[in-house]
Amino acid sequence: MVFTTSLGLEGQALTDIIARNNIKVRLVTLDTGRLFPETYNLIDRTKSKYGIEIKSYFPDTMSIEDFVNENGMNSMFNSVECRKTCCRIRKIDPLYRALEGAKIWVTGLRNDQSENRADLPRIERDSLTGLMKFNPITDWSDFELKSCINSNSVPTNTLHRKGYPSIGCEPCTRAITSDEHPRAGRWWWEQSSQECGFHKG
Repeated sequence: MVFTTSLGLEGQALTDIIARNNIKVRLVTLDTGRLFPETYNLIDRTKSKYGIEIKSYFPDTMSIEDFVNENGMNSMFNSVECRKTCCRIRKIDPLYRALEGAKIWVTGLRNDQSENRADLPRIERDSLTGLMKFNPITDWSDFELKSCINSNSVPTNTLHRKGYPSIGCEPCTRAITSDEHPRAGRWWWEQSSQECGFHKG
């Protein structure tokens, strides 16, 4: 089993459960090269608190060089196609490597996160990877998630307290206002489903 965590609240809650119960799951994260400094700090704090390994997977250097040299460092703002290509190189391609040898892909997805995830089953066959995908906290409410975080003193990203409920790459994430959907700060400049692509397989 491989658990891919982006270090969000859901990921941190599951990491805490895995570590406290010594569950035999390999923990991995995708380092796109464009993450917030606060996210890198959280990775170190999490490893230190639980004494666990969280293996980072990076984009292919040549693919990034070719993409940036041809399109520009911030070309994701130019078109949805450019943004999706950037996500593919920085996230989806490393994901395939992270899941090599896995039989089950564990995620922290929840129904409450977005309309795209409203009908998410607990167990599904993922058409992107072909793996069985296990979403153990799919039915958790926001209250249940925050209760788990608070009662177990789970380390979280300091950006959550600055209006960032959903945190991805730095250029593609902004803080939201109190009346906005929690994922409104992801790829806010485009009219899309606010997904990078690997949870829509």
